[in-house]
Amino acid sequence: MSQELDTIDARILDLIQHDASLSVAEIAERVGLSSSPCWRRIKRMEEAGFILGRVTLINNHALGLNFEVIASVKLALPSKENLEAFESLVQNWPEVVECMTVTGAVDYSMHIVTTDMHAYDNFLRDKLLGSKLVSDVQSRIVIRVAKKTTALPLGLVRQTTKSSD
Repeated sequence: MSQELDTIDARILDLIQHDASLSVAEIAERVGLSSSPCWRRIKRMEEAGFILGRVTLINNHALGLNFEVIASVKLALPSKENLEAFESLVQNWPEVVECMTVTGAVDYSMHIVTTDMHAYDNFLRDKLLGSKLVSDVQSRIVIRVAKKTTALPLGLVRQTTKSSD
């Protein structure tokens, strides 16, 4: 992004990434602004692409989605066309909650969530291997999650010292 953030912008982002349900008035109070300038800052950051959206985090275990897998996927032929075709397929697979192109011996790392091992086996056979694009899948079953967050380390972002409001 070509725009820079000041310390107030960073505080706003930190607040909303931890609790997207906060009202503009609550955010403004916590960062020491009135509502209008706070709202303008949020809109500016949305338009600049710093804020992609606002979501509700759901407990997968409470819903019976207890089986998580990290899969390393190697394509049979990693051409531009096959990479694009695979990435298009992944968009339609709800079990895949995250898919990243990676460096190394495989082409993708995927985080997959299902109900149980049988559901994962069906996903693996019918979708991943059934696509004919994939030559190898190494599955690692998640035993326990030691840390899970969507919060970015905003303390690492360089900020300007000037405030526009």
